[in-house]
Amino acid sequence: MATPAVKKIVVCGGNGFLGSRICKSAVARGWDVTSISRSGKPQWSSVTSSASPPSWSHKVSWERADILSPSTYTPLLRNADYVVHSMGILLEADYKGVISGRESPIAGLQRAFSSTKAGSQNPLTRKNGEELKSQEKDGQITYELMNRDSAIGLAKEANGEGVKGFAYISAAGGAPVLPKRYIETKRAAESTISSEFPRMRGVFIRPGMLYDSSRTITMPLAAATAVGSVFNSLTGGMFGGIMGAAGVKPLKADIVAEAVVEALSDDTVKGPVEVKEIEELAQKAWRKGML
Repeated sequence: MATPAVKKIVVCGGNGFLGSRICKSAVARGWDVTSISRSGKPQWSSVTSSASPPSWSHKVSWERADILSPSTYTPLLRNADYVVHSMGILLEADYKGVISGRESPIAGLQRAFSSTKAGSQNPLTRKNGEELKSQEKDGQITYELMNRDSAIGLAKEANGEGVKGFAYISAAGGAPVLPKRYIETKRAAESTISSEFPRMRGVFIRPGMLYDSSRTITMPLAAATAVGSVFNSLTGGMFGGIMGAAGVKPLKADIVAEAVVEALSDDTVKGPVEVKEIEELAQKAWRKGML
């Protein structure tokens, strides 16, 4: 019997908190794993409990590329079976105007919670080799640019390379402290990727709060969202729209990573993957690992 071909996965944002764990899970399956990020290898102390690289990391190709410059990463997508986008932002990057005194705190907050902001030029119609550029006057990195347009741009390139499965790390919901554009841009990316690239199986992972003991700040936040999740459940979900991700069960980052890899390996998984299914997929992956 012929030996099955080794699967190849490319994880954009693979040196991050979740992305590095996706790489780890894929390595455990014997896959060919490439990580793409601007800095290459992770700063291990920021994603694990140790500053030293773990043994599995030596089996990952840690490549440098810019998600806003497709020409820097498209060659790395060749012959890939699966591609993951794990590079969204929770907070918009540019608060320097407020901090430096060039902009008043009130004006800064008004801009942060503005109902509309620009992303890049249309990522579907941009020219080959053209970078995605912020259309904000000061070049701000917005939700529209990172959460939506960079994902659509990556999906377009992946589809062009014949990639079979594309996983987008979305979210279960927004949060009261975040502009609603955070979740709106996530949902817009899901919708566009699904409709524009029907040949490529789109998997949209929607976790709530992610935590791990190696990143201590996530532990009290996870505890708080766990309380919110219980409250939301006891009230029949009537406050779910207001609470957003704050009312959704938090998940350990390793569980979500296992679910991403399992979802990609299962051709029947397509479309939005909510918290319950994330847990089921991770459990399925764990059972396979025990065989």
